[in-house]
Amino acid sequence: MIQAHAVRLFVERGYDGTTVNDVADAAGVSPMTVYRHFPTKEDLVLVDQNGPLVAARIAATPAGQPLVRRIGCALIDSARALTADDDRFLLARLRLMISTPALRARHLDNHHALQQAIVAGLGDEASEPEAAFRAAAAAGAALAAMHTALVRWAQDDGGSDLPELIATALAAAFGDDTLRTGDS
Repeated sequence: MIQAHAVRLFVERGYDGTTVNDVADAAGVSPMTVYRHFPTKEDLVLVDQNGPLVAARIAATPAGQPLVRRIGCALIDSARALTADDDRFLLARLRLMISTPALRARHLDNHHALQQAIVAGLGDEASEPEAAFRAAAAAGAALAAMHTALVRWAQDDGGSDLPELIATALAAAFGDDTLRTGDS
């Protein structure tokens, strides 16, 4: 609820024109409560559950599949889950991340955290240094493709299908067979 009020205010008034006190007032809570849940103003836009969602999806995939396919399918499935109910909220957050310099810088931190969550989702498969390096490289490249899709989706005002855009970006980066399983 706090995050929804924050994003609404940031869209209406601008990120720099909105204070944490404004968010607290709109949410009907104290500024201390806001800070308890969101330690920084940037966190009001950037905090989400995508990392654990992607990691869980990767952990649930068969280890025999190619790494990029596992990561790519997890990113697509997560995007599908995140856009299933209210893609306008995700779109508003994404636009804020793209248009606000302070958020763009912190978005890189989130990118790194998601990359680490992906490697962690592989569990024992990425426990050796070389395997962890390969997993981090594959995750970083897949996240770069996803970022390109997210920017395009924002430019299209959410009019495109986000999971399909991510699949297209992954195919452009890794080849058309990247996401194909033996069944497709």
